[in-house]
Amino acid sequence: MYRTNTCGELRIDSVGATVTLAGWVQRVRKMGAMTFVDLRDRYGITQIVFNVEVDSRLCEAANHLGREWVIQVTGTVAERTAKNPNLPTGDIEIIASELNVLNSALTPPFTIEEDTDGGDDLRMRYRYLDLRRPNVRHNLELRHRMAIAVRDYLDREGFLEIETPMLVGSTPEGARDFVVPSRMNPGQFYALPQSPQTLKQLLMVSGMDRYFQIVKCFRDEDLRADRQPEFTQIDCEMSFVEQDDVINLFEGMAKHLFKTIRGIEIKEAFPRMTWADAMKYYGSDKPDTRFGMTFVELDGVLKGHGFSVFDSAAYIGGICAPGCATYTRKQLDQLTEFVKRPQIGAKGMVYARVEADGNVKSSVDKFYTQETLQEMAKAMDAKPGDLILILSGDDVMKTRRQLCELRLEMGRQLGLRDKDKFSCLWVVDFPMFEWSEEEGRLMAMHHPFTHPKDEDIPMLDTDPAAVRADAYDMVINGVEVGGGSIRIHDSELQAKMFEILGFTPERAQEQFGFLMNAFKFGAPPHGGLAYGLDRWVSLFAGLDSIRDCIAFPKNNSGRDVMLDAPAPLEQSQLDELQLKLDVKND
Repeated sequence: MYRTNTCGELRIDSVGATVTLAGWVQRVRKMGAMTFVDLRDRYGITQIVFNVEVDSRLCEAANHLGREWVIQVTGTVAERTAKNPNLPTGDIEIIASELNVLNSALTPPFTIEEDTDGGDDLRMRYRYLDLRRPNVRHNLELRHRMAIAVRDYLDREGFLEIETPMLVGSTPEGARDFVVPSRMNPGQFYALPQSPQTLKQLLMVSGMDRYFQIVKCFRDEDLRADRQPEFTQIDCEMSFVEQDDVINLFEGMAKHLFKTIRGIEIKEAFPRMTWADAMKYYGSDKPDTRFGMTFVELDGVLKGHGFSVFDSAAYIGGICAPGCATYTRKQLDQLTEFVKRPQIGAKGMVYARVEADGNVKSSVDKFYTQETLQEMAKAMDAKPGDLILILSGDDVMKTRRQLCELRLEMGRQLGLRDKDKFSCLWVVDFPMFEWSEEEGRLMAMHHPFTHPKDEDIPMLDTDPAAVRADAYDMVINGVEVGGGSIRIHDSELQAKMFEILGFTPERAQEQFGFLMNAFKFGAPPHGGLAYGLDRWVSLFAGLDSIRDCIAFPKNNSGRDVMLDAPAPLEQSQLDELQLKLDVKND
């Protein structure tokens, strides 16, 4: 056999045993007559000792080992003289008696260590080397443990794991599809699923009752830290349920994951916040509630005093940063430049300090009396030593989103966004529709299969924009880790929904006739939720990007730089698919 033990296994109680280890050379250190080799595998690192006085040829061979060579070593476990408390194996070492080089290696382009000297692009090009680093490996081990914990929980709750197809029909309503040409059906295309939404609803029609799947999904959209073109969902659906049934079961799953993976027991129920309140007080439908600094609307206090920026604004809102009245002019200017960045888009920022004596000093003092500024400070519940930051604008929602970014930045600067602190909540009562300027029509905020709240159904005919959905998102630390809804199970209501969304009856039948027809054969009330596995893992691992918990991720341009994909097809492949390309080069 290649090994009797792993490199992370041996302890002091193994002293005297003869063992064989195999792995990669982490480093070689020569110290007089001794050569020390740190041998690494997935399980850890063990120190190997070669002594020139015991076996000069063996020691000479060890001196020629390079980093990342694959070797096999046999020897005797001994207690270390200089112990390493930072290693689980730090109490022992192996006195080598045999060495076998299994494979030599080129010098890697970056150090295979936790604090590597390799940049993102270089590490992604050599991802198979990057995966040898312990912190990246730990992320994949965490991902594995979470998948096991999910399956255990759902199995106990009576769910069946059922696979759905990877080749489906295209559904242009929503994000862009990745499409796949069909050789046997020239000129026709499959799509890779954005989610198994309609398929899991059909499973409910079929009587499967409780379904789940840890499934790959695909969306051809612009990338950011929490998005990849392919991602993994914990996808679930249940029959004969209402909103509270789904929320309670998957809140239970969240608590199970916290306890099983992080050792954190959460007994209290997660708070629920309406979408309207989330936007009003946080400017986001995924608010970070680890800290306060909620928005206060100041229109009634600050309008009508001759400051034209505020007098003409549709919205004036502020946050109170505790203990920040000591911010220097340079720091305040930096905050102003922060909100004026193109990706945020504010035109400027107004600030006010509450001084030790209670007086309020503002950047727009000349327009306001001390009495008005005191009224503002009272509305903000500001105390001496606090700093008030104010934004305004012509678009209420846009300005709230800008204020959200400012709030998050202040939370970061004040150390209030601790990755080891978790704040969970449900955001509920989302709008059913949102207006698309690009399309010039109402679009489904989630998807067209979401059930409207029963009490709002009459407004589908009179004021559809005011209709709320039986939809819910779980948010942890400002990250949407999952969301779902109660689904429409009535074919007439589903047809009405398509009508509001601008579908002709013919188009609705063409794209979704299979689902509406299925509803006519006895569809149960049903609903579900999908958690983002990548987001859960990155949250528990304290990562800033989901890329670091995916074995082979894409870069920000959607490319796999290791495989050099996507790439052109051979002409013979295009001919076989009966495709001609007309590529427009920008």
